[in-house]
Amino acid sequence: MLFGIYSLLSAAVFVVLDAVDVAFTEAAVGAGISSILVLGALSLIGKKQEAVHSKPLLALILVSVTGAMLVYGTLDLPSFGDPNAPAHQHVAPRYINESPKEIGVPNMVTSVLASYRGYDTLGEVTVIFTAGIGVLALLGRRRRQRTDSTEAQR
Repeated sequence: MLFGIYSLLSAAVFVVLDAVDVAFTEAAVGAGISSILVLGALSLIGKKQEAVHSKPLLALILVSVTGAMLVYGTLDLPSFGDPNAPAHQHVAPRYINESPKEIGVPNMVTSVLASYRGYDTLGEVTVIFTAGIGVLALLGRRRRQRTDSTEAQR
């Protein structure tokens, strides 16, 4: 709960700094979804520990293959901070030079995310909201199944 409170306070600081998009994301993810996931995980924990039957070798192979694919995907990226990267040649100068005139928002990140990429930001918020609803639906179904099975045992 302290992490949720901290996220809400951080969101308030971001609003004061005119970074409303970052504040909204911090409030939605930090205080919203994270708190829901923690409370959901706590509701699924039983009073007694059960024996764990897992296959750690399969998980290790899956994680290793996924990590190798992610590393392979980054091999052709430009170096970090490379001034000759494509994003630094035509996109960034236009945003830096034209954003104050076109948008009038003092924060560069807010002007890009809220205006130039407004539909993209709306899509990201929709995905986060849908994920939260999905988690709540799954937790509700599992809780109903658990209560149904305990009533059948009685």
